[in-house]
Amino acid sequence: MADPTVALVTGGSKGIGQAISFALARSGLTVAVGYRSDPGGAQATVDRAVADGGRALTIPIDVRDEAAVDVAFKQVEADAGPVGVLVNNAGMNRNGLVVRYSPELWDATMEINLRGAFLCARRATMGMMKAKWGRIINIASIAGIKGNAGQAAYSASKAGLIGFTRSLAREIGSRNITVNAVCPGFVETHMTEATTGDWRQFFLDQTPAGRFGEVEEIAAVVEFLARPEASYVNGAVIPVDGGLTA
Repeated sequence: MADPTVALVTGGSKGIGQAISFALARSGLTVAVGYRSDPGGAQATVDRAVADGGRALTIPIDVRDEAAVDVAFKQVEADAGPVGVLVNNAGMNRNGLVVRYSPELWDATMEINLRGAFLCARRATMGMMKAKWGRIINIASIAGIKGNAGQAAYSASKAGLIGFTRSLAREIGSRNITVNAVCPGFVETHMTEATTGDWRQFFLDQTPAGRFGEVEEIAAVVEFLARPEASYVNGAVIPVDGGLTA
């Protein structure tokens, strides 16, 4: 098969997902910017990618819903072509101690962070296996490697995503499809804005680089993993964290 031309980035309207969308568009891929609740942000992402000479479109997708995932993939396939690169970036994080954490919030975290990645990867794999080419890149977290107090649900979901990545890599690696996980450290995004004061200083003190990460640094690693040249990188779990988990 020829190199893939279409990438779908879930949660692509802001933060890390937006930076990934820009990077993949610059690399020559047509990028479907997936969103659930921020159509304005998704459109702004597309507008900037197009202004920079790339190709992009917005795609509404609720990763928790199997039927909605199928509809979104069909729309991308009709409008742009088969998805050759999937970036599972959509996620949520609500901090809280286990003793006070509601089962409903736990379930919501698992639905978006883990079930959503499963549903999207399963749907993408159908086309990738026929084409015998594909890239699935899961945005996990260092919280899935190194637990943090107050992040039991988030850490569990991201640890599950890492296990899912490694297992799926073994299942479909013979079809020239790679599955890898990128684990950002503390990166300045809307999701980390709520972390203030002593917690911010704690993470900064634990990071040998002495600073927080930028979304573009995560996007650069994802862009590499999406390339044909990354074909021998499979089942990898790559921290991008300034040495926090070293």
